[in-house]
Amino acid sequence: MKDLSGLFEHFLRDIYYAEKQILKTLPKMARKATDDDLRAAFEEHQEETEEQIENLKKAFESLGLKVKGVTCEAIEGILEEGSEIMDEAESGETRDAGMIAAAQAVEHYEITRYGTLVAWAKQLGHPEIAELLNRNLQQEYAADQKLSKLGKTEINKEAA
Repeated sequence: MKDLSGLFEHFLRDIYYAEKQILKTLPKMARKATDDDLRAAFEEHQEETEEQIENLKKAFESLGLKVKGVTCEAIEGILEEGSEIMDEAESGETRDAGMIAAAQAVEHYEITRYGTLVAWAKQLGHPEIAELLNRNLQQEYAADQKLSKLGKTEINKEAA
């Protein structure tokens, strides 16, 4: 990582790994959700995550890079915390509220990574890659907003 291009490649591999791990986790979250709207949100985001992975593959190909991730300890920690919440919550309503919080931690991580990658892609003269990554970023913003709405309008009240 001697320059911005190296950092960009590393962060691209980092978010690719993160998205693959998230894709494995979303079905479990959907199964554990007791609220129908929350379950639907997780299922919808699973489809979006599959699209995001495809966008990342296109970015790798555009750069002439092998499609591969690097271990992202940050996402592993966030997902582990979410798993603990799912296992330890004593009621479905409490588990749903906790899963929203855990999912938003994931979304915020992704928003940070994609925001950085979009800016770097533009700086490095890769507008087509910036557009692909910006699509992912906009989906992450939308998922975060949907989770906030679910928490504020019903799930947190039920958990209280």
